[in-house]
Amino acid sequence: MNTRKTGTGKGRTTTGRGAKPSGSKPASKSGRPTSRTEKPTSRTEKPAVRGGKPAPISDRTRKENPEAPRSTSSKPEGTEETSKHIFKPKVRKGDPLPTFNEDAVRLNKYLSNAGVCSRREADVLIQTGVVSVNGEVITEMGYKIKPGDKIQYDGETINAETKRYVLLNKPKGFITTMDDPLGRKTVMGLVIKACKERIYPVGRLDRDTTGLLLFTNDGDMAKKLTHPRYEATKIYHVEVDKPVQSEHLEQLMSGIELEDGTIKADKAEYVKDGKSSREVGVEIHSGKNRIVRRMFEKLGYEVVKLDRVQFASLTKKDLPRGYYRHLTEKEVHFLKMTK
Repeated sequence: MNTRKTGTGKGRTTTGRGAKPSGSKPASKSGRPTSRTEKPTSRTEKPAVRGGKPAPISDRTRKENPEAPRSTSSKPEGTEETSKHIFKPKVRKGDPLPTFNEDAVRLNKYLSNAGVCSRREADVLIQTGVVSVNGEVITEMGYKIKPGDKIQYDGETINAETKRYVLLNKPKGFITTMDDPLGRKTVMGLVIKACKERIYPVGRLDRDTTGLLLFTNDGDMAKKLTHPRYEATKIYHVEVDKPVQSEHLEQLMSGIELEDGTIKADKAEYVKDGKSSREVGVEIHSGKNRIVRRMFEKLGYEVVKLDRVQFASLTKKDLPRGYYRHLTEKEVHFLKMTK
């Protein structure tokens, strides 16, 4: 028979191989009963365990016997007990108190907050050695900066900015770019007075497309809203040169084979308030260049008008063509929750 442990605590006894069963056993040396009919001895009467150290007194025993001595719990050296199982370092007189810099921020987050790029893109910039702090090139991932540090990217000083989110109802005839060497009108001229911070368009609308266009200096949000993985929804009001056949609406949703792959619309249906079957509403999450126009061209239609009426959770409600407005805190919150 294998050895089996019985009882709890340090004063355990074991039944060895040579033990012989009997009807009535004498009490063991430890004072424990050897028969189920015998009354167990009190825990406070436990003998000292090997080594001469007293067995610890449990809370349950202390309730039964208030006179029982309180056991001393072991704690890490150089600490003092503040509450049960919680210890704090002892601070001796003359020792400096530990300090924590709550204003320190990761360098990649700082670059993103300043509107330079997303955090992931900032990591690449840091690794390539084009970012410096106080004149020293930093290539360490996770490097933290403190208030007062001078951060430069490609020789230009970067200042942290307040996050701005500006929604424009883009008119026809403007291209989506920061500047144009040919001197054409750009969307930046429409939001130049929106804020002092430098904001960037999120995605793009081609020159003849109208509708919603978001601007921000929040690099992380811009990356999220333009990445196909997050599937930010865009809804377009499309008007073509001839009536759209119903089977073509089905084809838009089943997939159109283009030169850069197969593209599917999430929804495609006739506009309820439209004047004819030439007007179609298309919901899509792809952000590829001229994607809606190319899908209809593949089916043999020419797009006459294209208007983006919804972007993610944002709509054109109460925003006239050519005007912009700042997003509310609630709208920003919903955008950050976009999956």
